[in-house]
Amino acid sequence: MSGDLQGLYQELILDHARNPEGKGDPTPLAHTHHELNPSCGDEITVGVTLAEDGTIAQLRWDGHGCSISMASASIMTGLLEHASREEALALIDEFRTMLRSRGAVAPSEALGDAAALQGVAKYVMRIKCAMLGWVALEADLKQAL
Repeated sequence: MSGDLQGLYQELILDHARNPEGKGDPTPLAHTHHELNPSCGDEITVGVTLAEDGTIAQLRWDGHGCSISMASASIMTGLLEHASREEALALIDEFRTMLRSRGAVAPSEALGDAAALQGVAKYVMRIKCAMLGWVALEADLKQAL
């Protein structure tokens, strides 16, 4: 990854951490799930409500932690709100695969701004930070069956 692109990605992550999308009280939504990263103390609760057609009608989260976990939740919200349940689960799997690849798997265009988190794959201890919100949403979507 070029230095210019890496710098752009770092700015995108910091911008999402400072101005998070979808942050708000998730508890009134139909399904909520809480995740904690015990190694660093980051935590997040994600709430989701599905429309009758199976699309994500509302997606909210709240939590605290490092800029990576907060930015990742913000990016996830922008990417997956209004997606179908199946599309969301597929993108969660794709995001997980990208992060677990240690940089070997390039992000697809479908991941949008989540591609900015590709560099996290090089730091094993930070992968859980980036995945925290996504894992909570995945649990919500499985609970919504």
